[in-house]
Amino acid sequence: MNVAILGSLALLVVAVAVLWVGAEQFVEAAVRLARRFGVSGTVVGLTVVAVGTSLPELAVTVEASLGGRSMLAVGNVVGSNIYNIAVVLGLVALVRLIRVSQRVLHRDVLAVLGATGLLVAVLFDGRVSRLEGFGLLAVYATYVVVLLRFADATTHEPTDVDPPKRFDALRLVGGLVLVVVAGQLLVDSAVTLARFAGVSDYVIGATVVAVGTSTPELAVSVVALVRGRSGVSVGNVLGSNLLNVLVVLGLAATIQPLVASAAAFDGALWLAGLTALLAVALWTGRRLTRPEGGLLVGSEAVRWLLGFG
Repeated sequence: MNVAILGSLALLVVAVAVLWVGAEQFVEAAVRLARRFGVSGTVVGLTVVAVGTSLPELAVTVEASLGGRSMLAVGNVVGSNIYNIAVVLGLVALVRLIRVSQRVLHRDVLAVLGATGLLVAVLFDGRVSRLEGFGLLAVYATYVVVLLRFADATTHEPTDVDPPKRFDALRLVGGLVLVVVAGQLLVDSAVTLARFAGVSDYVIGATVVAVGTSTPELAVSVVALVRGRSGVSVGNVLGSNLLNVLVVLGLAATIQPLVASAAAFDGALWLAGLTALLAVALWTGRRLTRPEGGLLVGSEAVRWLLGFG
């Protein structure tokens, strides 16, 4: 094993450690600041936390678009969203029962289903045009307006949240910086290892890069759930998936029209089915149970066994 490979492995371990430290700081500061302004944990997860944890996807996808590597850009979005549902939410549900409000079901779960449907539609012809990119961005802007206009302050989270502290704003920014930088380091080291193994651009984007850029979502969601902030966990995943399709892919397409392979369309179809499965699970009792979490995690193993997307 050469020095470059050993260096990449070491960087991978360091990045994961820094990621968890940053995630813990970011979640606690975000929740306390939100409570100060009367904002629910779910709304925080759908907006602030989702944007923060999706920055690695945005950086990688835009960079790939600028470099003319459409397959990597599209693969990152599709793969990240699959990973967020199957692995992030699945593992979180295995740790603890996840409850959601009726407002989340009627507004946010349906919004994710709609965005995933749009993803399938724009990838149907094997490309994402600039016009389609602008359309995706416009849909997200509309969603945020609706979210803030009809935000529901009711949550299932603990009411004994620590009061805002003096350096919360600094912790918020510092934690976010650590999450984003560590996520990028993780991606860089993972891509180096994948290329050493001779893996193609789309496969790198849909697997190694997708897992790497989604690790912030996993870190933030698990930390949030362990600390009793289930709304942040669910909101983070739903918000990240919305942002990945509507903003990350939309912005990348406006910069440079993207080309998508048949494998990308297959992956989008799998994502649509997985999102529908999540919606059904949440609608049955407004919660995600351990068995349902296990089903989501197991779906990822099935996907790779079938070689689907």
